[in-house]
Amino acid sequence: MLDRLRAWERRTRPTDRAFTAALARRWAELPEGVRTPGQVLGRFGTGCEGTHGVFPACDLACTPCYHSRDANRVRVDGAHTRAQVGAQMATLERLRGPRAHAQLIGGEVTLLPPDDHAEALAIMRRHGREPMSMSHGDVDDGYLDRLVLGPDGRRRLDRLSFAVHVDSLMFGRRGIPRPPDEASLHPYRRRLVAQFARLRREHGVRTFLAHNMTVTPANVGEVADVVREAGAMGFGLLSFQPAAYVGDERRWRAGFRGGDVGPDAVWAQLERGAGARLDFRVFENGDVRCNRTAYGFFVGSRWHLVLDGDDARDLRVRDAVLHRLSGIGFASTPRPLLAVKLLRLAATDPGLVPLALGWATRTVRRVGVRALLRHGVRPVTFVMHRFMDAADVAPAWELSQRGVVSEDARLRETQERLAACHYAMAHPDDGALVPACVQHGVLDPAENAELAVLLPMPTVRRSR
Repeated sequence: MLDRLRAWERRTRPTDRAFTAALARRWAELPEGVRTPGQVLGRFGTGCEGTHGVFPACDLACTPCYHSRDANRVRVDGAHTRAQVGAQMATLERLRGPRAHAQLIGGEVTLLPPDDHAEALAIMRRHGREPMSMSHGDVDDGYLDRLVLGPDGRRRLDRLSFAVHVDSLMFGRRGIPRPPDEASLHPYRRRLVAQFARLRREHGVRTFLAHNMTVTPANVGEVADVVREAGAMGFGLLSFQPAAYVGDERRWRAGFRGGDVGPDAVWAQLERGAGARLDFRVFENGDVRCNRTAYGFFVGSRWHLVLDGDDARDLRVRDAVLHRLSGIGFASTPRPLLAVKLLRLAATDPGLVPLALGWATRTVRRVGVRALLRHGVRPVTFVMHRFMDAADVAPAWELSQRGVVSEDARLRETQERLAACHYAMAHPDDGALVPACVQHGVLDPAENAELAVLLPMPTVRRSR
């Protein structure tokens, strides 16, 4: 009984020493310029993580395409995926600490057999990672059922997070192989939300669904409409990525480069669609030249910031969140356990209770009691990830590896952004962590060429 009580006490601690130490290491690694009051890295989390070289093949033909030329010459192999995910997660756990969000990403994740997909997610969780599967979203209900249910028909996944990439630059989607515009894809976006709602309803699986979209001059004018429509569908996160010149050059056309669509122009479209100011300075994830994030919620058709950056009282709440709530693990903790952790935290720091009550009172006043009672709350986070061109990343990374700061302003900015990268990938062979832009822009081509020899595509490909 004493051993059980000790185990329960450890399990319900709001934080742990290993995670606190990992946060301190992460903060010490950050460039001075991004150690801002709202910086999340090193204070609330260590950053996001992703896999590489695990299943590079994809069955859509997108323009532009970030995959290297050899990606579709590599067959999907479950044993290879499981082994690589395990090795990479072990490296991330050792170097980045016991807890983080990680993406199961490569090519198209649903090309993995459901059993291998489920096992890869289980491996990630065993290493303290909260996994998110990255997909184009052209997936059947039957696949999702086989993913969350084991061969015995019992539920094997209690939580399932997917990030679906849906935009008019993607060719080959069933039912609409060449979408003429973003609006034509709204029924497919709604279908995805309905599929995950069914998983919750029929199998009791907690789900989270994020929406990704590449932005070029061809569709930047449609971003606001996507925000309005998709924001009301049930996605928990809407992410937009100005196109960067990375990957298979055969899939690129003139005018698609990221520099042709500036971050301010894309963010203005997001604000137009949300009908609100999206303050990305309250919480910062790495360098704001790479990432902009606005946390908030819809009440009816109106979006509201969860914290108002112009209100000093809300900024005090922000500071308390970053300093006191970092170790709880809101997404991955079962709700009864989360409640106990929060109660223990409140007991050790009673000042948090009036701070939280004050924030709740201000928020209700801003939103309106009548609107809350009528519509309820739908949390939706807005994100913009601005990846970098491979032509800039390659020389900047080479200089950084030698400890040299470039005299060229563009390359120096690239070096600064790489040093503050929020999104890392692990290389177990040498224990290196690299930014995602380096992985995709510098390392993927050679890695996929080697994989095409190790895992050659069969002569006759499996039909979708």
